[in-house]
Amino acid sequence: MNLPAFLVNCFVSGRMRPLRDAQLGAFTFFASALPHDVCGSNGLPLTPNSIKILGRFQILKTITHPRLCQYVDISRGKHERLIVVAEHFESSLRDFQKQGKTASPEKVLQIAFEVLEGLEFMNKHGMVHRALSAHNVLMDCKGNVKLAKFGLYHMTDHGADVDFPIGYPSYLAPEVIAQGSFHPSDPSHDEAPLPSGPKTDVWSLGVLLFELCAGRRLLQNIDISERLKFILTLGCMDDIVTVLAEEHGCLDTIKELPENVLELLRKCLTFLPSKRPTPAELLRDPVFSEVSCLYTPFQKPVSLFSSSLRCAHLELPEDISDLCKDDDEDYLSERAIDEVYHLWCLAGGDLEKELTIKEIIQSKPPICTLPNFVLEDGESFGQGRDRSFLLDDTTVTLSLCQLRNRLKDVAGEAYYPLLEDEQSSLPQSNSSNELSATVTLPLIIRERDTEYQLIRIILFDRLLKAYPYKKNLVWKEARVDIPPLVRGLAWAALLGIEGDIQAKYETIDKDTPIPTDRQIEVDIPRCHQYDELLSSPQGHIKFRRVLKAWVVSHPDLVYWQGLDSLCAPFLYLNFNNEALAYACMSAFIPKYLYNFFLKDNSHVIQEYLTVFSQMISFHDPELSNHLNEIGFIPDLYAIPWFLTMFTHVFPLHKIFHLWDTLLLGNSSFPFCIGVAILQQLRDRLLANGFNECILLFSDLPEIDIERCVRESINLFCWTPKSATYRQHAQPPKVAGDNGFGKTTTYYSSDYQDMPKTDLSREPLALCDLKAEVSPRISAEDLIDLCELSLTGPTKRTKAGKPKIVAVDIRSQEDFSRGHISGSINIPFSAAFSPDGELVQCPATGILQNYRGRVIVVISHAMKSAAMFAAHMVKVNFPRVCILDGGINKLKPTGILTVPSPQI
Repeated sequence: MNLPAFLVNCFVSGRMRPLRDAQLGAFTFFASALPHDVCGSNGLPLTPNSIKILGRFQILKTITHPRLCQYVDISRGKHERLIVVAEHFESSLRDFQKQGKTASPEKVLQIAFEVLEGLEFMNKHGMVHRALSAHNVLMDCKGNVKLAKFGLYHMTDHGADVDFPIGYPSYLAPEVIAQGSFHPSDPSHDEAPLPSGPKTDVWSLGVLLFELCAGRRLLQNIDISERLKFILTLGCMDDIVTVLAEEHGCLDTIKELPENVLELLRKCLTFLPSKRPTPAELLRDPVFSEVSCLYTPFQKPVSLFSSSLRCAHLELPEDISDLCKDDDEDYLSERAIDEVYHLWCLAGGDLEKELTIKEIIQSKPPICTLPNFVLEDGESFGQGRDRSFLLDDTTVTLSLCQLRNRLKDVAGEAYYPLLEDEQSSLPQSNSSNELSATVTLPLIIRERDTEYQLIRIILFDRLLKAYPYKKNLVWKEARVDIPPLVRGLAWAALLGIEGDIQAKYETIDKDTPIPTDRQIEVDIPRCHQYDELLSSPQGHIKFRRVLKAWVVSHPDLVYWQGLDSLCAPFLYLNFNNEALAYACMSAFIPKYLYNFFLKDNSHVIQEYLTVFSQMISFHDPELSNHLNEIGFIPDLYAIPWFLTMFTHVFPLHKIFHLWDTLLLGNSSFPFCIGVAILQQLRDRLLANGFNECILLFSDLPEIDIERCVRESINLFCWTPKSATYRQHAQPPKVAGDNGFGKTTTYYSSDYQDMPKTDLSREPLALCDLKAEVSPRISAEDLIDLCELSLTGPTKRTKAGKPKIVAVDIRSQEDFSRGHISGSINIPFSAAFSPDGELVQCPATGILQNYRGRVIVVISHAMKSAAMFAAHMVKVNFPRVCILDGGINKLKPTGILTVPSPQI
């Protein structure tokens, strides 16, 4: 069977199906309120039921089937209110019932088959509908069944987290009624009843089909208690279908039904669940032999990261013009449902406002809600029951008029961007051509701009479908920005995730107890718990599984506190895809935190902090001098920064913007972020002593993250690549066979990945590294930056002057025997006065003019070069570094020049 092209299109990148002729609908309900004075077994406050429901809801977004209404989002409001957004259709079986007509046997079998298809798919995912009724069986424009509210029973923990029963009296199966109502706070119930199984939905379906055949609703003339008693008494009857027909005065109508339809009704309305078939068994019943052949089996969508061939079932139509759209085509309806909802929110959509307009949410003056009597412990009396807290399961259609109006000027071509562009090598972004003005706006404004986000999402969606073949373009567009809606997949692409990640994740043992379990259990309830998703029980379970998978699959490494914070961004973005969260985390740690999680990681962290200290000296010598004078060293504040890549100090929304840029840089980029943070706090740090600085960092002040990102990029571009060399960084990776898999630019590739030559930096013992204030750079970097060769990136300013100056501190005699062209000779012996100031002379005057550029100190002895650089830092010269290996490294290259003799 060949999948329709639109299905392949929307599923390969892990997104929902297109909106098409559907609408967006919202309904609301309240979770049960918990007592305020009760704590859990861990001593922490109980998790609100609304948070539990929100966590359980997430999996429903992944359940996609032609017979099920797609769940889109859930929103949490005040007083435990929850608003659920899902695919919606105005037409339902209730409309058919209102006409008072009987359905034809063919129509009955069609509806039964389609409902059973949806139920069977749910059952495969371990779910039961339990709220099946005429108004929850919607019909699309082609008359096909779409089951609504199928996740209510699952998300409420089988009804335990709400104060209302799940289901409708007339449609409830006898075994459900016999169990009675249950609420966890009720002391008369010791334990919860067993959850309903798939067979309860078969009874509800039987009632639905009976109503269609009889042309009337069941048991509507008696009150609810009598209705429930009547259903229970059906157990004494031999033929339930006949009894129901007699009770409703439609025996003749029922008797006229074909035998296969009657048999179907009897099987569905079997009183004992043990004898009642499941949806899967009914689907294979001979009664559907003529119907089943009209339907093609649903094929599971292909995910982006799997071993399956994503284009296996994709075929172009025989007539290519079938793909062409009419001028008046509704392009928005071809976008994924979650994408349309995201844009609806950006265009000013407000769920509570929509429900208030339809009077589903009714506000009451606060003074009318006050109790008559309140005890000291907070218990109150005299409040009338607020009927607005009762369930109203009306679904309100969300109008897309405002969104369509916002997008009316977006050209049709924008929905189908061309990727194979002749000018694709140019630095500008494909989508910034249309929105060049918007690109210059702050990121937070761009992320709220409806038109801009539409075009960016469409472009990224297309690029991710072509991943990994379009990996270079993903990198290029990510340098502009990453749309929040596709951030999870975009990060995976930037981290180079490939292959069948699900199969790999499933092979890891995440259940067997290990010694680390206790520490993980302690850390999770403290990790980003302000976020509703990560604080939910489902979030804790997923946290535990992903962290444990990482620990088990990396036996040479150990769990350190902070690993949970590192996991949080990946889990949040891939909440329904643990395998992808694990794969991203497993790719991120070796790149940016190689060997940080060794059992004895002191040598790795000490080297890292020393290089960071040198980076502070390099970029901000005045701040570095002050911090060193008061003894405020990086060991006191920067370990949590780098061990968690700033996830321990910033909230998630800031981490997303920070990591969008971090993932584009190499493993040395975090140093620049660290320096950028210090520079934002520069004035306060310079004005304070040791104790005040400790207090300042114990509760880090508000950091402007966009400014931090902007400044860290600038610092990164000014830092010679070899200046951040670490011998404990990730060793060079073996190049893969696929030419499209690796994206290398000067800034995104790591120094250690470059071929090692005689001009490369040599490893330095930690004690020697700590003794040097300024970083070293390699001879090959110096050659590139001085443009002494044609290879490497050009580093010229707009005026055409190099950004680097070489300072040769050897004696004039040694300098005249051979030096780098354009270098300044300032002999170390006469460079500084006794009080440490730079002696004024023509050479130092030239050096002052070069202030602000990268200054490379060159000598034949590394010790004297390091001392000279330290003196320069002391007098607040920025961007001072030392040539690793000194002048001797350059002698074999033939680039040293000798001045012409004076005649």
